[in-house]
Amino acid sequence: MSLTSAATLATLDRTGPRRITDLAAIEGVTQPAMTVLVRVMEESGLVERRGDASDKRVTLVHLTEAGATYVQARRQAGVEAFAQLIDNLADDEVEALAAALPALQHLAELESQDREGPKK
Repeated sequence: MSLTSAATLATLDRTGPRRITDLAAIEGVTQPAMTVLVRVMEESGLVERRGDASDKRVTLVHLTEAGATYVQARRQAGVEAFAQLIDNLADDEVEALAAALPALQHLAELESQDREGPKK
């Protein structure tokens, strides 16, 4: 799976259903490229398109159960990889990482807000 596909699935997991144009802007690709990407992920059963109940002219991309499972498995694999690496650090290095966690969390929140823009 491409990085853009994985990032798009993670975005849908964090933000809920989105328009293809919104996803393209968030992921930094063209709308036609995102349309192709969504079609491939739809064929793989990771996402589905549904009409927006509040505006019948709009189609939203939704994460399927299989897509959500994929995102969770990918996150868990990342957690396990970091845990193995952290196990190789000295105690003072682990303490330094722990002390930095609030600042790192804030950076992640700022980056997420910047990428996602206003929610629709």
